[in-house]
Amino acid sequence: MRYVMVIDTKRCVGCMDCVVACKTENNVPEGYNRDWITEEVRGKNPTLQMEIRSERCNHCDRPPCVYCCPTGASHIHEGGVVLVTHEKCIGCKACIAACPYDARFVHPEGYIDKCTFCIHRVEQGLKPACVSVCPTHCMHFGDLEDPQSEVARLLSSRAHHSLLPQTGCQPHVFYLT
Repeated sequence: MRYVMVIDTKRCVGCMDCVVACKTENNVPEGYNRDWITEEVRGKNPTLQMEIRSERCNHCDRPPCVYCCPTGASHIHEGGVVLVTHEKCIGCKACIAACPYDARFVHPEGYIDKCTFCIHRVEQGLKPACVSVCPTHCMHFGDLEDPQSEVARLLSSRAHHSLLPQTGCQPHVFYLT
């Protein structure tokens, strides 16, 4: 099993419902976010293209944040989900420095926090909060190793990219183009 998120950039309107759902579901403190919206404009006038993306931890296959954690607080959970065990975290920030996606923050209680793909919901058969509230249905979540899954079908049928593939982290958030 390998959980991935697929986001259709042609359908995302940047409404931020995913951000609000994440904050609500995970009790993220005011002023912090586990996910966010990015707008990127490419090209030259008059052939500009804009991509709107919901970004978060990429739950990489080769996560430098896990490899540099001195206590083992950052670890890979079943399905490839990268998590932080708050009780083990000493707040040293090594993982923050190692993450090329700037996807971690220091929680006011002193531990490092980040997106968890709402694994607590997934293990109950639910979708991550961000996916479940998306009004344009641009966000998809599932098992990449199941060839019949929606995410596997989308990635095999549409052009897509991941962020910063040159890092070698092998991210597992994909953006359909």
